[in-house]
Amino acid sequence: MTEYNLPLPKIQNAHMTTKIKYYLLTAFFTLILGVNINAQQAVVEVNQDDQIDELLELKKDINRRSKNFKIQIYNGSRSGAENTRMKFRQSYSEWPVSMEYETPNYKIWVGNFRTRLEADRALIRIKKKFGNAFIFKPKKK
Repeated sequence: MTEYNLPLPKIQNAHMTTKIKYYLLTAFFTLILGVNINAQQAVVEVNQDDQIDELLELKKDINRRSKNFKIQIYNGSRSGAENTRMKFRQSYSEWPVSMEYETPNYKIWVGNFRTRLEADRALIRIKKKFGNAFIFKPKKK
């Protein structure tokens, strides 16, 4: 067999050219993205009417007074209701407590929960000390 000494094909050169193109494209996109990222910085100034704060306070007040879900922890005599209210305040300070009178019984109601889920979560904790507690939705007066 005869051996021929031929020049190497330009495959190596093509591979090198592809590598160079890849690095140049990567550098180009990195440069472009770097400029765009810096261009995203800005200062935002909000101009709002002073009455918006008043409206937010009014909404909070309405939500506090609205009839949502409550938990009843006691139903009975006045002295029992007062004792239960005192014990509840000592154990749980995060929920408001009220004493309601419906002839002939006094009732202790707890909280003003917007959703049934909130009330259920509170009931789990409250039942540890007040086993007869239950959730209800008060009737509008």
